[in-house]
Amino acid sequence: MTLKDKRILLIVSGGIAAYKSLDLIRRLRERGTTVIPIMTAGAQQFVTPLAVGALSSGHVFTDLFSREDEQDVGHIRLARDCDLVLVAPATADLMAKMANGLADDLASTVLLATDRPVLVAPAMNPKMWAHAATRRNAGTLAGDGVRFVGPNAGEMAEGGEAGLGRMAEPLEIVAAIENLLDEGPKPLAGRRAIVTSGPTHEPIDPVRYIANRSSGRQGHAIAAALARLGADVTLVSGPVEIADPAGVRTIHVERAEEMLDGVLAALPADIAVMVAAVADWRVATAGGQKIKKKPGEAPPPLQLAENPDILKTIGHHAQRPKLVVGFAAETQEVEANAREKLKRKGADLIVANDVSPKTGIMGGSRNSVSIVSKDGVDAWPDLDKNEVAARLAALIAERLGP
Repeated sequence: MTLKDKRILLIVSGGIAAYKSLDLIRRLRERGTTVIPIMTAGAQQFVTPLAVGALSSGHVFTDLFSREDEQDVGHIRLARDCDLVLVAPATADLMAKMANGLADDLASTVLLATDRPVLVAPAMNPKMWAHAATRRNAGTLAGDGVRFVGPNAGEMAEGGEAGLGRMAEPLEIVAAIENLLDEGPKPLAGRRAIVTSGPTHEPIDPVRYIANRSSGRQGHAIAAALARLGADVTLVSGPVEIADPAGVRTIHVERAEEMLDGVLAALPADIAVMVAAVADWRVATAGGQKIKKKPGEAPPPLQLAENPDILKTIGHHAQRPKLVVGFAAETQEVEANAREKLKRKGADLIVANDVSPKTGIMGGSRNSVSIVSKDGVDAWPDLDKNEVAARLAALIAERLGP
């Protein structure tokens, strides 16, 4: 969707991630969005109202008791005269105020008075995000209808600190706003979907692993496309270097057994789309220490064990989703292997593609697929992976019906 002519009330709270709000304002403005900024006292310790005002090209609101701004009950006007309220960054303190209905400054008062959609981009130290109080507050806000984007994992501003707590990047937040304000049809509203994506890493020892070549781009795009059509999506992702899709609940895993656990935990569901390139085998007993080469000696043998077949498990599960979609990444006899996989795995559809090195599909941005079902084979043209995702989501919605 376009954000042109939309009005976003942006609340910037106090944290080092407040500097990202400057780029966020720029990204929204270049899309034709009007940004009305509110800055807490803490936010003003990190970025100045002058900088925020210069980028937003408008007045920056900071004081609940401003004689000028409040002569027409300004906090109520701000709370209602917008399409969406965005809190970025959202500190643990502001989230606690929101969850408990406190209103002791302009930002918290506006949040209590608004009847518009609210999107929150948390940013805090990983220990603070993981704290039981923050988890309770986040759960309360989600139950109240507040939507979240992030936080992401990574290095913190504090030296030696890393984990889940980084504010989502500006373009991720823009995508989340687009999803939230999208007024297009939602044929999958009320449906629950599970998507797997990326590779799995099966450890050989603490520094080596067995894996498949997968960037996760196709699986992540499918999760986002299903969410855009209204589905409540859980994405179970192996190790990838791309951002979590907006509007999707993401579970991060490493190994195939962990991925299966994540998928089973997300049941019951209406839709399962198993896109991940799961390693077929793992080392039966991974080394506790790095396996060292020894001069003159042959490499140690690796005894392999078969990993769980996630698609087959879901296809024959007692809580089998109404529609099960698998992927067949093949290098030869693509359609024949896909038809055999359709029967053996208990799937309704198999998305088959040729992933030979010459195609550039593994890790690339485009895909060429055929949809295999009991009714036959439908070959799609070469498409961007986002377009493949959009078409597949539409097909899933059509198959499920109203």
